[in-house]
Amino acid sequence: MRLIPLVAATTALGLTLAGCTQMAQTERPVAATQPTATPEQTAAATAITRAPAPRPAARATPAQLDTTTPEQRAAAAQAPVSGGETRLGTTIGSLGSPSEGGFWIKTPLVRENAMGRIVNPATGKSAKVELRPLTGGGSGSQVSLPALQLLGVPLTDLPTLEVYRS
Repeated sequence: MRLIPLVAATTALGLTLAGCTQMAQTERPVAATQPTATPEQTAAATAITRAPAPRPAARATPAQLDTTTPEQRAAAAQAPVSGGETRLGTTIGSLGSPSEGGFWIKTPLVRENAMGRIVNPATGKSAKVELRPLTGGGSGSQVSLPALQLLGVPLTDLPTLEVYRS
């Protein structure tokens, strides 16, 4: 069985469903007047959330497509510091492009890249992620493969996620 067409079909289905899902936004997206992170904070967050793209020769298995390190996964799973976040709202998440490494969510809840966290209210698990704006219609969000795995979400599910900005 060839897995690459299966991943392509799954990704296309996920992207299609993400554009059709509904989002219950409880608060307005944070304006650009949010305090800016220090260079040290940005470097630390980037070290957690960024990872190289999978090798072109990688087979289409989640283990081969996830290029994050065990240290990054442990850091991304750590509980947040109390009082350092703003709740942006909730969104329906689907699998984003598995060819983009790292921990991220593309969501219409932000207008610019920022650091944040997503929570799966069904399990209470969370992941530190890079928040990336998603434009072009639809109200769902696309989530990286490593972030969905960290949240304990099957890759074909469409979970409701809470989104926070750091």
